[in-house]
Amino acid sequence: MAGLELKQLLKSYGNVEVIKGIDLTIEHGEFVVFVGPSGCGKSTLLRMIAGLEDITGGELVIGDRVVNAVEPRDRGIAMVFQSYALYPHMTVYDNVGFGLKLARTPKDVRDQKIREAARILQMEHLLDRKPSQLSGGQRQRVAIGRAIVRKPEVFLFDEPLSNLDAALRVDMRMEISRLHNDLGATMIYVTHDQVEAMTLADKIVVLDGGVVQQVGAPIELYQRPANLFVAGFIGSPKMNFVEAGVDKVVGDSVTVSGPDVAGVPVAIPAGRLRPGDRLTLGVRPHDLVVAPSGTIVGRVGLVERLGNETIVNLELPSGASWLAVLEGDQILRRGDSLALDVDPGKALLFDKSGQAVN
Repeated sequence: MAGLELKQLLKSYGNVEVIKGIDLTIEHGEFVVFVGPSGCGKSTLLRMIAGLEDITGGELVIGDRVVNAVEPRDRGIAMVFQSYALYPHMTVYDNVGFGLKLARTPKDVRDQKIREAARILQMEHLLDRKPSQLSGGQRQRVAIGRAIVRKPEVFLFDEPLSNLDAALRVDMRMEISRLHNDLGATMIYVTHDQVEAMTLADKIVVLDGGVVQQVGAPIELYQRPANLFVAGFIGSPKMNFVEAGVDKVVGDSVTVSGPDVAGVPVAIPAGRLRPGDRLTLGVRPHDLVVAPSGTIVGRVGLVERLGNETIVNLELPSGASWLAVLEGDQILRRGDSLALDVDPGKALLFDKSGQAVN
């Protein structure tokens, strides 16, 4: 297996620049997830690594080789696509081994590699079936098996679970995580689903507009987002935001107020802010708690009672709405007045440029 290094990587289509000078190091054996909204450049970047898109500028290093001009088949990578791309007339055995057959791998070696991949993916009983006889999850395992037999230096996954239903996606996430642990392989995974990113990744790369917004461990991005974009993209439900100003500064905390909030305390290093500074306050729905004298007051809109938690849409005085995820089964009705508080250590502040200040 091998690591990768992207050095000022650029991609343009005519005058349109879609990848804008990305620098990124991926260590040997890491599971790295590219996330971002549609059109952010994550799939284009993956295809550049695979060799399916030309590199306009910069360098791509896999292992100790610069591979900008290297053909895809010679880069030591294997790619699993969103579509399973299986040959319908072939059995699972032949689908998994087709690439080896094209490479003229001896029959006994080919058989050994196919059966080893089937064992790893727990699909030995499927080898004689054709794709039409398989479920969506089984077809995806076959596509992954086809990648495993090549023993690549790097595995690339392009939204491999997006065609599966919700329950099956959960199962396949566990399968892919187990596969990474078993193989110790370098894996790069593209998704628009930040839940997949949070549960699978050693390291998340958040992209927007062809630019890396932040790189870090999942919990680091969740707890300490670098800017408003990352704060709003990572986490489900998404973070609540409201404009506010600094009322006072006391030691390592400030108090902020705005049209919808009054006297919300926020922990922040001393000297970072002064009274009168205008900011954006960010609070995650899970960090809000019911408090009779809470600093955030509104009226209950929609209520979703899920048993273990209750999701409340809170209509604020300005007409804006926040989401609150409350523990347990809360009995609330539309139109009820509700006051909430937040732990000062969990509220976040962002400056006028959108950068985090705490």
